[in-house]
Amino acid sequence: MPDRLLPLFGPFPDEPPPEPAPAAPGTRERPLTVSQANTSARVLLEESFPDIWIQGEISNFKAHGSGHHYFSLKDARCQVSAVMFRGVNLHLRFKPADGMLVLARGRLTIYEARGGYQINVQWMEPVGAGSLQIAFEQLKAKLRAEGLFEAERKRALPALPVRIAVVTSPTGAAIRDILRVLERRYAGLTVLVAPCRVQGAGSAAEIAAAIRLVNEYSSRGPGTRVDAMIVGRGGGSLEDLWAFNEEIVARAIAQSDVPVISAVGHEADVTISDYVADLRAPTPSAAAEMVVKSREELLSRVEGARARLAQSARYFVLGWRRRIEGLGRSRAFARVESALADARQRCDESMMRMGNATLTRLRTLGERVRLGGERISPRGLRTQVSSRRVALEATGGNLARAIRTLLRSRRERAGSAEAVLNSLSPLAVLERGYAICQDQRTGAVIADAAAVSTGDEIRVRLSRGRVDAKVTATANDGESS
Repeated sequence: MPDRLLPLFGPFPDEPPPEPAPAAPGTRERPLTVSQANTSARVLLEESFPDIWIQGEISNFKAHGSGHHYFSLKDARCQVSAVMFRGVNLHLRFKPADGMLVLARGRLTIYEARGGYQINVQWMEPVGAGSLQIAFEQLKAKLRAEGLFEAERKRALPALPVRIAVVTSPTGAAIRDILRVLERRYAGLTVLVAPCRVQGAGSAAEIAAAIRLVNEYSSRGPGTRVDAMIVGRGGGSLEDLWAFNEEIVARAIAQSDVPVISAVGHEADVTISDYVADLRAPTPSAAAEMVVKSREELLSRVEGARARLAQSARYFVLGWRRRIEGLGRSRAFARVESALADARQRCDESMMRMGNATLTRLRTLGERVRLGGERISPRGLRTQVSSRRVALEATGGNLARAIRTLLRSRRERAGSAEAVLNSLSPLAVLERGYAICQDQRTGAVIADAAAVSTGDEIRVRLSRGRVDAKVTATANDGESS
């Protein structure tokens, strides 16, 4: 029996001794590598803080060439490293900068290669100002520095546009308002619509493409030239209007060869497009009123042109009248006949030039009035323009007749003056048989026989030609020798 008893404490027969328990990781017996330690800490940190919001001030911001953003978030006492990878920061609507207070959302982690503790940012927004407003101010400052807002770049709208384009949604209220105003003010206008989305993702690219399409169409030739372009939409929130604050739209407007009117939202809404465009309209309806003048304004301009033409004609005739009167008062002692002939020829040429210039001017203005009448379709306006043209032509005829009458009168006065001058001319005295005697040496006129002596050589001027003679005898009045 004693051999059958088992001991109460081991080792039991035929069993190996128990192995010692393995050491825990990270102990002296089982140390971790640096990589294992960093990996364990990263896993622990990420599991503990998978989604966390941190508020802090950006410092040491760096936009790496790879597209990633590296920076720090700090407060008065501490800081934490942060990274925002390229695929995430593309959705930012503002440009981060040192000193900006932001609210960041992300995951706490450890960059194992350096063992650095950091936050992997997935979303970030400014504190105290919305990201959209920050983006607006940053783009505004950038484009202003490039000179895209300068007044020297702005172009005036044509006075009488023939063809305009509208870049907007084809189903929105803006296009209906624009067409209604244009129909009321100028029914004969050609309107082209470049349809595009004006709200939501991708709308900015569509607006820019529509602007470029209008310019491409306008550059094909005179028959497709677009005189002005309205770019806009109706009212909405800042987010709804944001497409018109995108850089791609601003640059498309700045590069447009067609003058652009920005008509975005209501009067209180201001976008980047408003600053870059050649003209800003408070509403789409106001843009339509700006691009097309009213019928009354066109009539006023035609009447003003007629009045200016009449005044110019009066000044023109008055100037020539003064010149002719001055010629009539001038005294011509030499070459009387040539001077009078030149004056008559100049008068004739002046009359022809004045008549031609007046008729050409009247025809030019008449053609402009006719073209203006053709562009304005209402019959009443065409009738008024036609009557004004008739009045202008009548005025031109009256002016031409008055000029011819005046010149005829001046020509008669010149003829009378010529007759008087001829009667007073010494040549007329010679024609009656008288002669003029002159000393051959000095050329002095001999009026007294005592002034010469026998043998002196004299020259006798007759009506036709002269005679050289020698004095053989002299005699005073009442005696002979």
